[in-house]
Amino acid sequence: MSFRNRAEAGRRLADALTAYKGRDVVVLALPRGGVPVAAEIAEALGAPLDLVLVRKIGAPFERELAIGAVAAIDLPVTVRNEGLIEDLGIDEARFETLRDAELQELARRREAYLEGRPATPIGGRVAIVVDDGVATGATTRAALRAVRAAGPARLILAVPVAPDDSLAALRSEADEVVCLEGHGFMGAIGFYYADFSQVSDDEVRAILARFPPARTHR
Repeated sequence: MSFRNRAEAGRRLADALTAYKGRDVVVLALPRGGVPVAAEIAEALGAPLDLVLVRKIGAPFERELAIGAVAAIDLPVTVRNEGLIEDLGIDEARFETLRDAELQELARRREAYLEGRPATPIGGRVAIVVDDGVATGATTRAALRAVRAAGPARLILAVPVAPDDSLAALRSEADEVVCLEGHGFMGAIGFYYADFSQVSDDEVRAILARFPPARTHR
């Protein structure tokens, strides 16, 4: 096991990001697993913590098979796996139906997690996007593109562990990628944690409550 739990992974990532302490930073977590990781980074850097909500768009008969992903900060951003969409014979109308269902789920989760909490401004700031690991990279790519559309001065991806091929593809989406461990063949993210228990909605809300909304820049 590489990490005892998500909090330890976050502390180790924070150590790798110390150059950004004292700068105008916002830390953006992919819920739910990325939130405990991101909280450690936000605390160490003295930065606000917020969420970037993202959902995988699953194939009609195999929901774990990602034909795309959608994320939203201001406006929704969609990432498509065109090869898989074509191979599965999914027409545009069907894709849009699947995407719209995930957009509705994003809206539901935003209300569940944030409960009217005002969004933290991103424009002109250093935005650090955090998850507990990367698998295929589809949801991570959508999250990065959604944050990029919000106009950060610098966009950083920070993850504890990821496969080398996904990292290579994601380097074109961010200005900097910080990954503690890259692997040629990785398997499931949970293999790298002694404790990879599911993060609940209540835990997400409790962690966010430790970081009051910051609507203005420093």
